[in-house]
Amino acid sequence: MKADHAKITALLKTARGQIDGLLKMVEDDRYCMDVSHQLLAVQAILRKADREVVKAHLQNCVREAFASGNEEEKINEILVLMDKLTK
Repeated sequence: MKADHAKITALLKTARGQIDGLLKMVEDDRYCMDVSHQLLAVQAILRKADREVVKAHLQNCVREAFASGNEEEKINEILVLMDKLTK
Protein backbone atom coordinates (compact mmCIF):
# COMPACT_ATOMS: atom_id res chain seq x y z
CA MET A 1 0.00 0.00 0.00
CA LYS A 2 1.39 3.37 -1.01
CA ALA A 3 -0.81 5.50 1.27
CA ASP A 4 0.60 7.21 4.35
CA HIS A 5 0.56 4.35 6.85
CA ALA A 6 0.60 6.62 9.90
CA LYS A 7 -2.37 8.63 8.63
CA ILE A 8 -4.42 5.56 7.69
CA THR A 9 -3.56 3.84 10.98
CA ALA A 10 -4.63 6.89 12.98
CA LEU A 11 -7.94 7.12 11.11
CA LEU A 12 -8.67 3.41 11.57
CA LYS A 13 -7.78 3.52 15.27
CA THR A 14 -10.12 6.50 15.67
CA ALA A 15 -12.88 4.55 13.92
CA ARG A 16 -12.19 1.53 16.13
CA GLY A 17 -12.48 3.71 19.23
CA GLN A 18 -15.76 5.12 17.97
CA ILE A 19 -17.07 1.62 17.29
CA ASP A 20 -16.13 0.58 20.82
CA GLY A 21 -18.05 3.62 22.04
CA LEU A 22 -21.01 2.67 19.88
CA LEU A 23 -21.08 -0.82 21.35
CA LYS A 24 -21.17 0.70 24.83
CA MET A 25 -23.96 3.06 23.75
CA VAL A 26 -26.02 0.10 22.51
CA GLU A 27 -25.31 -1.89 25.67
CA ASP A 28 -26.38 1.13 27.74
CA ASP A 29 -29.57 1.44 25.66
CA ARG A 30 -28.76 5.01 24.64
CA TYR A 31 -31.10 7.20 22.62
CA CYS A 32 -31.51 6.01 19.01
CA MET A 33 -30.57 9.31 17.41
CA ASP A 34 -27.38 9.57 19.49
CA VAL A 35 -26.37 6.12 18.24
CA SER A 36 -27.24 7.08 14.67
CA HIS A 37 -25.12 10.24 14.84
CA GLN A 38 -22.14 8.22 16.06
CA LEU A 39 -22.67 5.66 13.29
CA LEU A 40 -22.51 8.48 10.76
CA ALA A 41 -19.30 9.75 12.36
CA VAL A 42 -17.67 6.32 12.03
CA GLN A 43 -18.76 6.08 8.40
CA ALA A 44 -17.26 9.51 7.70
CA ILE A 45 -13.89 8.49 9.13
CA LEU A 46 -13.89 5.25 7.14
CA ARG A 47 -14.76 7.18 3.97
CA LYS A 48 -11.86 9.54 4.68
CA ALA A 49 -9.47 6.62 5.14
CA ASP A 50 -10.71 5.07 1.91
CA ARG A 51 -10.25 8.35 0.02
CA GLU A 52 -6.64 8.49 1.21
CA VAL A 53 -5.97 4.91 0.08
CA VAL A 54 -7.60 5.44 -3.33
CA LYS A 55 -5.82 8.78 -3.80
CA ALA A 56 -2.45 7.14 -3.13
CA HIS A 57 -3.38 4.31 -5.49
CA LEU A 58 -4.17 6.78 -8.27
CA GLN A 59 -1.07 8.86 -7.64
CA ASN A 60 1.29 5.89 -7.50
CA CYS A 61 0.05 2.53 -8.80
CA VAL A 62 -2.12 3.89 -11.60
CA ARG A 63 0.48 6.44 -12.66
CA GLU A 64 3.15 3.69 -12.78
CA ALA A 65 0.84 1.45 -14.82
CA PHE A 66 0.22 4.19 -17.37
CA ALA A 67 3.93 4.96 -17.60
CA SER A 68 4.72 1.29 -18.30
CA GLY A 69 1.85 0.76 -20.75
CA ASN A 70 -0.12 -1.54 -18.41
CA GLU A 71 -3.02 0.79 -17.75
CA GLU A 72 -5.90 -1.54 -18.69
CA GLU A 73 -5.82 -3.55 -15.44
CA LYS A 74 -5.75 -0.40 -13.31
CA ILE A 75 -8.58 1.17 -15.28
CA ASN A 76 -10.67 -1.95 -14.68
CA GLU A 77 -9.86 -1.85 -10.94
CA ILE A 78 -11.10 1.73 -10.73
CA LEU A 79 -14.26 0.88 -12.68
CA VAL A 80 -15.03 -2.00 -10.28
CA LEU A 81 -14.48 0.34 -7.33
CA MET A 82 -16.79 2.95 -8.87
CA ASP A 83 -19.48 0.29 -9.30
CA LYS A 84 -19.18 -0.63 -5.62
CA LEU A 85 -19.35 3.02 -4.55
CA THR A 86 -22.55 3.64 -6.47
CA LYS A 87 -24.48 0.70 -5.00
